[in-house]
Amino acid sequence: QVQLVESGGGSVQAGGSLRLSCTASRRTFSSNAMGWFRQAPGKERELVAAISSTDSSDDPSTYVAASVKGRFTISRDNAKATVYLRMNRLKPEDTAVYICADKDGSTWRGIYENWGRGTQVAVSA
Repeated sequence: QVQLVESGGGSVQAGGSLRLSCTASRRTFSSNAMGWFRQAPGKERELVAAISSTDSSDDPSTYVAASVKGRFTISRDNAKATVYLRMNRLKPEDTAVYICADKDGSTWRGIYENWGRGTQVAVSA
């Protein structure tokens, strides 16, 4: 079975930074797009950032939600089978459970199939 394990969550004050990591056991990791979702109480799950397995001018390799653009950065290290989410200048509204996910295809657009357990991020004012 596919395993996705997140780490790096915690409690920080507004303006602080965190880096989340997600390590996958999937053999085809380098060929799969990866995404970071978040879900806050009473809100729908949203895609925060995603990264494709390849980079294309027609289909950009990364996506960052408008709400976090300029503050969050997604990256991946295929050799370590790990995807990262660097979060800077955190705001209280960023408080949520952050969940790592992957999909069968190489591009970030589409339905994500496998999900980690999530890591809690709490940002205080």
